[in-house]
Amino acid sequence: MSNLKIYCVTNKVVNFLSNLDYEIGWVGQGKPPKNYISCNEEDNIFYKEKYFSELTFQYWYWKNLLNLANKDEWVGFCQKRRFWVNREFNKDRMNDLEKQKSFLNKIPLEWKNYESVICEPIDLSNVKIMKMFKRGFKSIVKDPLILFSKKKHTINLHFDMHHGHGNLIKAANLLNEEDRSEFIEYINTSTSFNPHIMFVAKPHIANLWFSTLFLWLSRCEKIFGFDDLKGYDTQRLYAYLAERYLSFWFKKHTNYLEWPWVFYDSKN
Repeated sequence: MSNLKIYCVTNKVVNFLSNLDYEIGWVGQGKPPKNYISCNEEDNIFYKEKYFSELTFQYWYWKNLLNLANKDEWVGFCQKRRFWVNREFNKDRMNDLEKQKSFLNKIPLEWKNYESVICEPIDLSNVKIMKMFKRGFKSIVKDPLILFSKKKHTINLHFDMHHGHGNLIKAANLLNEEDRSEFIEYINTSTSFNPHIMFVAKPHIANLWFSTLFLWLSRCEKIFGFDDLKGYDTQRLYAYLAERYLSFWFKKHTNYLEWPWVFYDSKN
């Protein structure tokens, strides 16, 4: 029996997951299948799902299930279209069946000396000039060198372009003193981050992460609220904030390993 338990968070029925030994967390507004885990009972923030996305289930798990986890097991999260895969997975040579066989379902030996796993990073340094002008004009006016230096295509610039100019810095200033200055430096210098609010970790690490994360997001709610959060850019602002902070937090506070993941939009 594997000591790995992965929860896939979804707002739509994902039939092919029935072939995998995954738990399925439901954040959709409709009625979930009987074998899916609902997160709108007990201690929950389901009324915030529109703004928190998969964090809605992660919060519920933290408050209601995490204390039941075996201290020696690994617990982790993926999404309906983004999944952990085995190290030998080849994105260029696979069909649907190969994808299913390649989904991570046991603890790799490589994890032995680590306590957390996060997604392999995505690169932000190849933004097209036209997109920079379209979405990052305020940033260009402030620092025209952004157009000529890929080193300036940072996490903070990317967030300004896509999720509200200045929002990430506002949120960063609400972090605990232990992380605040280092996180601000990180988002202003790093040109990649580990995406999707996906991680696998030992239970005590997960508890530390959730405790820190949701306390910070509660502070963020006081300045961003919900009424003005609309559309792709800002409706899920709290999930976007968590995504950037996860990339920093796990690297600073844990002995981590970056691991491959795949985008898979199943039609079944």
